[in-house]
Amino acid sequence: MKIRTTFLAGAAVGYVLGAKAGRERYEQIRAGWAKFSGSPAVREKAETLKERGAGLAGAAKEKADALRRRNEDAPGPVAVPPN
Repeated sequence: MKIRTTFLAGAAVGYVLGAKAGRERYEQIRAGWAKFSGSPAVREKAETLKERGAGLAGAAKEKADALRRRNEDAPGPVAVPPN
């Protein structure tokens, strides 16, 4: 309950400060974000991270499949050994 209260208080403060900043500041922040996210360096890094994430997910899937195949015919409950 304390976390919810803290969150709601933070949201209320953010709302009030945002309302005081007004539409002009909002547009300024939005334009800055668009400039940042549209830069070639950021786009390149995002693509690199996306490819790395896909590679890691594929490796994890292969490892999980190998463990599943190895343990399919095992009798009873099987503990996965630590690496």
